[in-house]
Amino acid sequence: MQSSIKLLVGLLLASQCFFVFAQSAQHLAEAILYSQRPAQDKERDENRKAPEILEFMGVKQGDSVLDVIAMGGWYSEVLSYAVGGSGTVYMHNNPIAITERSTDERAERTSRLKNVNDFVGSIGQIPASSIDFAITALNFHDVYNRSEDDSHQLLRQIYSALKPGGVLGIIDHKGTPGADNVTLHRITFEDAVTSAVEAGFVLTGISNILKNSDDDHTRGPFDPSLGRNTDRLVLRLAKPH
Repeated sequence: MQSSIKLLVGLLLASQCFFVFAQSAQHLAEAILYSQRPAQDKERDENRKAPEILEFMGVKQGDSVLDVIAMGGWYSEVLSYAVGGSGTVYMHNNPIAITERSTDERAERTSRLKNVNDFVGSIGQIPASSIDFAITALNFHDVYNRSEDDSHQLLRQIYSALKPGGVLGIIDHKGTPGADNVTLHRITFEDAVTSAVEAGFVLTGISNILKNSDDDHTRGPFDPSLGRNTDRLVLRLAKPH
C-alpha cells in the first residue's frame, strides 16, 4: 500500500491538479481579524493559518461543513465566517466526559454564531450525502493511535456524511516512521493517507502551508520549545462522484 501511496503522491504533484476556489484567503483573514472572536483564539492564528488552509481546501460561501471532534470550536468559528450566513457549521464532539469541559466555550460561540450548531453525538447520525466539507484538525492521530478500527469507522462515517465530490481535510502533527508516535501524539503521512484511502477517499492535494523544518518530530506537540507550532501534514481528500 505504501508504494501505491508514493506513486499517487508523485502523480499528484506532477500534475499540479488543484481546484479553483471561491473563498479567498485575504477575504477570510480580514473577516476573522475584525470579528468578535476571543483573544486567545486570535493568538493561534499565526501558527494555524486557517485562511490559507480553507482556501486550499476549497471551502466556499453556502457550504455545509463538519468540524470533526471540534473540542471548544476554534475551527468551527473560522468556518462560520468562511461559509457565511447561507452556510451551516456542525461543531461536532463525541458524547464523552472530556466534551463537558468545553460546554461553556461552545455555548458562547453558538450564542454569537447563528450558523454554528453544537452537535454532540455520532457522526453516523448526520444524514448521508449532506455535507460539502469536513475537517479533522490535530485530533485524528488520537483516534488512529488508539485503534485503527476506530479510525476506519470514523472515516467511513465522514465518508457517508459527505456529498459525492465532498472534501475531507486532515491536519495533524507529522510523525516519523518507526518512532513512538503514540507517545508523541503524532501520525505519519503514510498512515494517515493509507487509512483515508482504505476508507474510500481519494487524495487530491498536499500542502506545505504548516510545514516547520525546525520541528524534528522527536518532541510532542505540548513541548513548550515548539510553541504550539509543530510540523503538520495537510491533506485534501475527496469522496468520488
